[in-house]
Amino acid sequence: MRMYEIIEKKRDGMELSTREIRHFISGYCSGTVPDYQAAALLMAIFLKGMNKRETADLTEIMAASGDTTDLSGISGIKVDKHSTGGVGDKTTLILAPVVAACGVPVAKMSGRGLGHTGGTIDKLESIPGFKTALSINEFISNIKDIGIAISGQTGNLAPADKKLYALRDVTATVNSIPLIASSIMSKKIASGADRIVLDVKVGSGAFMKTLEEAVELAGAMVDIGRKVGRTTSAVITDMDVPLGNAVGNSLEVMEAMDTLKGNGPEDLEAVSLELAARMLELAGIGDRDTCIKKAREVIENGRALAKMEAMIEKQGGDPGITRNYSLFKKARLEYSFNAEKAGYIESVKTDSLGIASVLLGAGRETKDSLVDYSAGLIVVKKPGMWVEKGETIVKLHTDFESRLNDAVSVLKESITISDRRTSLRPLILADISCSGNVTVY
Repeated sequence: MRMYEIIEKKRDGMELSTREIRHFISGYCSGTVPDYQAAALLMAIFLKGMNKRETADLTEIMAASGDTTDLSGISGIKVDKHSTGGVGDKTTLILAPVVAACGVPVAKMSGRGLGHTGGTIDKLESIPGFKTALSINEFISNIKDIGIAISGQTGNLAPADKKLYALRDVTATVNSIPLIASSIMSKKIASGADRIVLDVKVGSGAFMKTLEEAVELAGAMVDIGRKVGRTTSAVITDMDVPLGNAVGNSLEVMEAMDTLKGNGPEDLEAVSLELAARMLELAGIGDRDTCIKKAREVIENGRALAKMEAMIEKQGGDPGITRNYSLFKKARLEYSFNAEKAGYIESVKTDSLGIASVLLGAGRETKDSLVDYSAGLIVVKKPGMWVEKGETIVKLHTDFESRLNDAVSVLKESITISDRRTSLRPLILADISCSGNVTVY
């Protein structure tokens, strides 16, 4: 079997066999398939696409390219959740303790920030002493003991995906539905969960910009799950507006803790509870309404916050931090970005808020950049809200005065004030059932 013939076949729009896909992945991982041939095939896939069978095969083969996590020793149905990434998206920090407090084990492997989107592991590492690099034995032991663990992904989890993504990133082949879907699902399958809930973000702060694109991606991932025997459902959620008010690592963790106390922003609580309910439903706890009620109850009675505290203590942090935010590192400087005129906040370029937070130090501009866990911003006035001239729209936090000017320049270009109040679209835009049925709200 020759790579030339596989490339030629896909270039001409033909279907690749399972054997041909396996030859490509195994050869690229071992080094017998060079970058230039892999890049050629990726571009052919980008242009000609893959059918459902090809995409499922690619996913399974990438999932099997490295370590896989065996969670069979943990009793109960293990449900995982994945978000495609957004600005201010700290839902994992809320829904994981909520779901665990409802009696469903949470075995969550998460990643770091990518571009202007924040990563759960970076956020958790803003908690002094919190250990995110757990061995598989520690990971499973913690779940058995307290019902929850959130860890960074192992270095050898779906290595084929890691290697292919690096090549896609430099060959303009990232935005391909089959390649995105197989990339996400290969890691979820290798992580060992029985069932998967997907949160596909759409809007100015997400990778998917239109509802049509988001539904297509979600549908492809649900279909993969069905074909490989992992029950999967998806929710399409809005990212034209940042989720919650905080953007930045420790700022988001504090906001998540507020939400677990019942004092968080309404939009953040609503999306977190919806996703938690979907996870509980897939675990067989009850129908959606029952699961929403159970999720609310564990916040109201304090069990969800207690579960977060147990996880923090188990992973090396001080559980008292949930009630004493002074234990977080505090940024040296706080700057208010104020309105130049009165009016309604008409729109916010949410991705620009994410970029501003990176400029302040909250994210990585290169893979080797250090993250300032205290840096970020608080959105005081969101779209649809009235602001007076001189009133604060955004509060910026950073240790470096030199970073403020660049961040402020981005904010000036990203926030529009109008005399008219614009209507906001729903937080939940659509969902895709385990059988693939699409409901648009």
